[in-house]
Amino acid sequence: MIILKYDILYTDGNGISHFRAANFSFTDTNFAPPAPPVGLSEFIDTGKMVFFSIPKGWFGDWHPAPMKQFFCCLNGEIEIVSGDGEKRRFREGNVFLLEDTSGQGHTTRVVGDEAFVAAVVQLANQK
Repeated sequence: MIILKYDILYTDGNGISHFRAANFSFTDTNFAPPAPPVGLSEFIDTGKMVFFSIPKGWFGDWHPAPMKQFFCCLNGEIEIVSGDGEKRRFREGNVFLLEDTSGQGHTTRVVGDEAFVAAVVQLANQK
């Protein structure tokens, strides 16, 4: 069985952000008959989708996410620091969910020699 692993950045009851691991599993589904079945995760209600780009060298000091949103990394690499001090890097092929929409938030910086580009999928009715 295929599993898609991703990270979640969330806020605890004291307003401090932390990372935790999560995953999606896939179920064989007749998604587009007569094509053969494909693996699908559970559906997630989404609001908007946008492509996101930040230049090399960019740094965003402490800030919460504007809303709950998945980042699907397409190019470049960023480093996110959570409120508890943990650092994680995300690059092409990584997926993460930002849900630290309150409290101190996190810092973000582009690492490496190229811009960071992602597809950002905002969740419906989520703040």
